[in-house]
Amino acid sequence: MVGLLILDKDRSARKILADILIEEGYDVTVTGSAAQALQSILKKNAHVVLLGEQFDDISAAELIPILKQCNKELSIILVSSDASLPLIRKLRKEGIFYHALKPVRAEDREEIRQAVRCAFANLSAAHFAMH
Repeated sequence: MVGLLILDKDRSARKILADILIEEGYDVTVTGSAAQALQSILKKNAHVVLLGEQFDDISAAELIPILKQCNKELSIILVSSDASLPLIRKLRKEGIFYHALKPVRAEDREEIRQAVRCAFANLSAAHFAMH
C-alpha cells in the first residue's frame, strides 16, 4: 500500500495536516519521532512524507539526506512557515519535492492537497516508466 507519512514535532500541526489528508482519502501515518519515520520508510510503508522543520533534536536539513538514502524514490514535502530562501534552495538540492507553507488559511490547505496529489502522481508516473 502506498502510504503518506507526516513527521513534525508540533502535535497540532500533525493533526491539522492529518485531518486535511484523511479527508482526501489518503492512508496517513503520523509521528513526531524521526526514528519511527525512518522505520516506516525502510519498510516501504511511506512513499510521500510531509516533513516539519524540527523533531527529536534534528532538523529537516539534517534528516532529508538520510531519508533519501533510505528510499531514493521518496517524495518529501517540507511544511514550514519560516524557512529562508537559501535553506529552501539547499533542501531542493537534497531532493525535496516541494516546499509548502504551514496551513493557516483555506488556500494553504488547498496547497497541501495539491502538493500531495502531485507527489503521488509523480510516483505513479515514475513507477510506470520503470515497467
